Order: sequence, then structure tokens, then C-alpha cells
Amino acid sequence: MDSSSWHDVARRAFFQLCLVPGIGPVLRNRLLEAFGDAESVLAQPITQLQQVPGMGRATAEAVARAREEIDLDMLLEECSRSSIDIVLEIDPHYPQRLREIPAPPGALFYRGVWQDPEPLAVAVVGTRQPTLYGRRQATRFATALAARGVTVISGLARGIDATAHRAVLEQNGRTIAVLGSGLLHVYPPEHDRLLEQIVEHGLAVSEYPPHRPPKSTSFPQRNRIISGLAWGVLVVEGSRRSGALVTARHALEQNREVMALPGPVDSGASAGCHRLLREGAQLVESPEEILELLGPLPQPAQHAGRTLLRPAELNLNEQEQAVLDSVRLQPTPIDGIIASSDLPAARVLATLTVLEMKRLIERVSGQFVVRR
Repeated sequence: MDSSSWHDVARRAFFQLCLVPGIGPVLRNRLLEAFGDAESVLAQPITQLQQVPGMGRATAEAVARAREEIDLDMLLEECSRSSIDIVLEIDPHYPQRLREIPAPPGALFYRGVWQDPEPLAVAVVGTRQPTLYGRRQATRFATALAARGVTVISGLARGIDATAHRAVLEQNGRTIAVLGSGLLHVYPPEHDRLLEQIVEHGLAVSEYPPHRPPKSTSFPQRNRIISGLAWGVLVVEGSRRSGALVTARHALEQNREVMALPGPVDSGASAGCHRLLREGAQLVESPEEILELLGPLPQPAQHAGRTLLRPAELNLNEQEQAVLDSVRLQPTPIDGIIASSDLPAARVLATLTVLEMKRLIERVSGQFVVRR
């Protein structure tokens, strides 16, 4: 942790405001809009704080006492000892995708390798009591996504979440666990070793202070972070009351792609997935379909030494990739593609047709194509 950044008064005040009990993202933003900045919020008398909609007296008193009762230096020292880093919403390297969601977390505590931006990530979530079918499918999808270099996000819960994390680790891929408790209060407790493995290969994240125990309200709240960090959310199995459906609802609000696996019609574990499919979620049967559905990236991403414009490019075979690499973002002559690809002309022309059908390139004239 870079201790020098915590000498900044405005940054410390914002972090303290994030730590006040009862102050969530919505109320925090109202306070900042009312008083300008976190320093001003913490300096307000209780009577002024209570003028802000949603501020009860107990919460107003907690804000007024924050500078006296929240020992920021002790917390920062504990985080440093435990290799926990912190990123605030006001920091430039805060995840851009989280900035865009309703009620982004003001502070994120994390362990592991931070990547900003996260090039391509898909959330895989589901029930805590999966069937054999659910475990098999979670393993299948997470393994295939990890093999293509896609980051898999889940919630470290029992069942589908843990299955997805473990499948990625088996592939030496990157996975992100978003906790509903503090990073030093792992829940469920039997996943403490799993969390350590995730930290070695990826990232563990929580919006809660390190020793915060889980609460019943914590898990639905953390689900917005799971979907917010992802490009799309896959629900493998879930009952009608499954928390995975909460993640799916957050994903819809955040304009993320929502996908679900169909299951046996008489399986209660798949009832939630079938409900999502009736309501318009995308039905997927293979990992390749996920990458097709995610659509174009908002900006080119570097992936495995090449420029990625659309996740569907990860589905290409070696020949298709070689031809696509010869197509530029500007109109490219087909003769030049044939010359640079070192493939027979007929094969290049056939491959260009396939790439056009996959909507990865576009023909701009009879002899020129361009990457989409």
C-alpha cells in the first residue's frame, strides 16, 4: 500500500465518510451534493446533516463523530500488515465499469493482482445447492472461459460460485472473488484456503472493512459489484429465490448481458434460470455463445499479444485468426491480405467470408474489407 497517498486530507476524509455506519452510496452522494466535499460533510453539525433526505438522527450523529471514532491510521496499518490495498471512488484507477453503475461502492478493499481496466470478464453465478448437472456445467463454462483468457468473477459462496473459482484455478486462469464480508472474515469459513489460492492467481475484493462479518443484507448488496465488474453474467442454476437472480437484476440495471442455462423442466434448481429466460435473458448452450453475445468492446484491448475488438474473436481457429490479423481498422485490400497471410488465395477468400458471417469484418467494396 502506498502510504504517501494517505497524507492527502481530502482522500482521508472521503475514506472516513465511506466507513461511517449507515452511510451507503446513495446517502453518501446526497451528502456530497449538499455540502460539496467529504471534509465539509464531516464538519457539519447534526442539525445540518439531518436536513439531507434520508438522514436520521442516529446516522447524523455517527457522521458528526466520525473523525473522533474512526481510527483511520489503525485501519490503514492493519490493512498494510495483511497485504490489503484500498482504492477509492475518487481515485483515478478506480474501475471505470463500477463508476458507471448505480450506487458504486465508495471504497474497495482488495488482495491480489489489480488490473485496470480488467480486459474481459464474465460473472458465473448460481445456487449454493447445485445439482450434479449444475456443477458439471459451471466447471465446463468456467474452464472454457479461462482457457480463452477470460477473467471469471463470482462470489466465493458455496455451490456454483466455488465450483467456478476452482475450475479457473485448475486452468491457471484469472478469477475474481467478490466477498459479502471483510477480507479477514472469510465466509463461508471453509473457503479460506480457496480465497488464498484466488489471491495468488487473481483478486479478492470487498467493499467492507477487513474484519466485517457477513450480514443478511451484505450478499444482495455485493452482487451489484459482481455484475458491475463483468461484461456479462451467466446464471448456471438458481431457484426462484436464488441470490443469483439478484445479480441478474443488477446486471440488467447496469446494461450488462444476462445469460442463463436451461435445465430439466422438473428441477427446482433451474426454475430461476427458466424464469430469466422467459423474461428475456439469453439462452446459452456453450461458452462460445457467451463470447458471441458480449458484442464489441468499447475500446480495443490487448489480449495475448494482439488487439481484441470483439470477444467473439477468441473463438477463432488458427487460420481464421491469421487472416483476421491481416485486416486493419482501415479499408484493407484483399490482395494484400492474401500476400501477408501466406495462405492459398481460395482459402483466404473462404475465410474472409466466414469472418464476414461472424460479423468480425465488413466488406466496404469489392476488393476491400475492414475490421468491425
